[in-house]
Amino acid sequence: MMGNMTILALLYVGGGMVTSGTISIGELTSFLMYTAYAGSSLFGLSGFWSELMKGVGAATRLFELQDREPTISPTVGSAVTSARGQIRFENLSFAYPTRPAVDIFKNLDFEIPQGSNVAVVGPSGGGKSTIASLILRFYTPTEGSIKIDGVDISTMNVKQLRRKIGIVSQEPVLFSGTIADNISYAKPDASRKEIIEAARKANCRFIEDFPDGLDTSVGPRGAMLSGGQKQRIAIARALVKNPDILILDEATSALDAESETLVNAALAALLKGNNTTISIAHRLSTIKRSDSVIVLSPDGKVAQQGSYAELSKDNEGAFAKLMEWQMSGGETKDGDAQTEQSKGAATDYEDVIEGLSEKEPRGEELEAAFKANASDEAVPETIEQKSEKN
Repeated sequence: MMGNMTILALLYVGGGMVTSGTISIGELTSFLMYTAYAGSSLFGLSGFWSELMKGVGAATRLFELQDREPTISPTVGSAVTSARGQIRFENLSFAYPTRPAVDIFKNLDFEIPQGSNVAVVGPSGGGKSTIASLILRFYTPTEGSIKIDGVDISTMNVKQLRRKIGIVSQEPVLFSGTIADNISYAKPDASRKEIIEAARKANCRFIEDFPDGLDTSVGPRGAMLSGGQKQRIAIARALVKNPDILILDEATSALDAESETLVNAALAALLKGNNTTISIAHRLSTIKRSDSVIVLSPDGKVAQQGSYAELSKDNEGAFAKLMEWQMSGGETKDGDAQTEQSKGAATDYEDVIEGLSEKEPRGEELEAAFKANASDEAVPETIEQKSEKN
């Protein structure tokens, strides 16, 4: 509106000047054109200024994140050439920084032999996932220490340590790319042959049904794949890296029976390796295939430790009660006491989740990909044939 009024005013005044002979029609036309160009430029400048301010605001936040000093430096510490060896928790106590008054662990003490497959069980909120976070050094214990082959991990280079540790979580992280890209994410220099071998060992038989084979796009966050397919790709990613320590954080709890069977077959390939495997478990099938079981109590200590057969024989032990509680849906002979215990565990679970939400994002943590050794499971050669075509 303002621009139109300005043009009309110029035409009125300019017309009078042309009539009086002060200026020519050509001069009036040129002036009107210059006025229009200048006006549109000034209007665009105001829009540019608005966008510039938005960019400055976003950049300020970005610079704040870049300048932020992590509590645990990822690059300071002794070099880590191997994470093989006995893992020992020594008199460890821990509380999340956001809830320092709530102890997750109190004088926790246990050891995991090199090359063994250990299941960690306990009530919800009992600290099972916290054990994985502490091994990965997302947090520092308030007391005690964690040692790998006799070396305190607090003295190790965090970035190098995490490269020796792999995790297959309940919700696998996939990126918008091809299946091959997601498998090789843990090992960017992996050859096509290594990717195909990892897919075969991970029981990724479904790849042969895709026209593009390993070059099939998985969509944003793996949206074009089922839960079981995404989980097996995550396992293939674990196989291609071959970590010294493998953490399985309830990798099958969200799957249906058929998918669980296929994923368990793929996990069997990981467990045949000589790496140390820590399984955070709820399901009985996961617990049974473990060499040893560590049972955590609600008060943050080890209630029992031993093989599945040994713990099952103790009908009054914490493990037997936990299994009874899970299989009966909470209707046990100690119903009232178990209900109170469940309420307390739920409260602790909220504390754990809130604490986990405080973790700072780190690029290397996305390298949740790993490899274990030989497996007799194989995918038909169709995958390799399709790969060669592409």
